[in-house]
Amino acid sequence: MTAKDCIKERRSIRKFKAEPVDHALLSEIIETASYAPSWKHTQITRYIAVEGELKDKIAAECTLAYPRNGEIIALAPLLIAVTIIKGRSGFERDGSYSTPRGDSWQMFDAGIASQSFCLAAWDKGLGSVIMGIFDEVKAASLLNVPEERDVVALIPIGYPDEAPAAPRRKPVEELLSFQS
Repeated sequence: MTAKDCIKERRSIRKFKAEPVDHALLSEIIETASYAPSWKHTQITRYIAVEGELKDKIAAECTLAYPRNGEIIALAPLLIAVTIIKGRSGFERDGSYSTPRGDSWQMFDAGIASQSFCLAAWDKGLGSVIMGIFDEVKAASLLNVPEERDVVALIPIGYPDEAPAAPRRKPVEELLSFQS
């Protein structure tokens, strides 16, 4: 599969087969995702794989603001909690911000890493969907995430049990402009 094919064919998957995700396969996907670029190569993204009762507890207790996310997590065989190490991306060694964007770079890095993870998973036949609506504090507590890290996204993952059509895309002429 070419990079272009992977990008164009990948869809957000919300229905999964009950088949578990092999831990060795997940490790291979994480190894590929580790090549995602990051601010000054800080590599702040960390992944927590969640299965079984804890996954179900997160589905039930961390998605009250958007219950559909809880349903999707409950049906996925595996949940990935994407975490970041705070205070590194967008910062200088003395702790000051490197740019006027402050600590926004950490979410930029998490987004790049999350998309890289999802594309690597798709290449291996696994579907996923990146979720941002969940109780971050509760999820961090249930996962025992250390104080120096934040949970920034949840990604249910598994073998797809659906094949959604591609949503309509804006034309290039609307997305691209040239200046000189």
